[in-house]
Amino acid sequence: MTITASRLLEDGKVLFAGIGQPLVAAAVAKRRQAPHLTVLLEGGMIGVELAPGELPASTNEVRAAIGAQMITGATDIFLMAQRGYFDYGFIGVAQVDQYGNVNTSVVGDIAKPKVRLPGPGGANDIASMCNQVVVVTQHEPRRFVECVDFVTSPGFLTGGTSRRDSGLLYGGPRWVVTDLALLDFAPDSHRMRLRALQPGVTVDKVQAATGFELLVHEDVDELAPVGDDELALLRYLVGASEDNNEEAAG
Repeated sequence: MTITASRLLEDGKVLFAGIGQPLVAAAVAKRRQAPHLTVLLEGGMIGVELAPGELPASTNEVRAAIGAQMITGATDIFLMAQRGYFDYGFIGVAQVDQYGNVNTSVVGDIAKPKVRLPGPGGANDIASMCNQVVVVTQHEPRRFVECVDFVTSPGFLTGGTSRRDSGLLYGGPRWVVTDLALLDFAPDSHRMRLRALQPGVTVDKVQAATGFELLVHEDVDELAPVGDDELALLRYLVGASEDNNEEAAG
């Protein structure tokens, strides 16, 4: 999923990244096809770099500021988002529905939930204001539901023009990256649509792992498998192997 997400990032763009997988995907992209990708964090860091083997656990710790071109505050970051400066925003999910609405608040009735989840952090702002939102999650029926139990972060709401009609005039989910597939949203209905399969995965397997009927693009591709160089770079960045060298870093 990390490599698939990293391949979507273009050079010269601006990414509002979260800690963990989004930041690693950004670091991979910067060392491959997008050296001029600008990465920002909610804690106020602009233009950060990921030091290999030193992945920060929070947007507010010192390691999150390594290589930063500027350190400001969270308020300034969200003001930039409101002004439309951010090309990409990455978010994770507990639930996502057919219109890309995301739940990270509760499972069950909001008044008496079965499970109380961590909440949005900055994810609502990311989903509301970034020009393109990338959702990264494992593909399983309990996550891909017909209707989320609670809309923590808005996607296309009820589809069609409902997002724009609500006052969210731009943006919305662009890609959903999973361990099974790459998905997008149909232009008019804004329903989730299968675009490409991870190697060895079938359309039927993706549908079986989805709690609603997926649209299927007329040309479903197969994603390229993770290359040895990509895997070596990923391990180098997260510190999973001590055998990687400067060649992997380059």
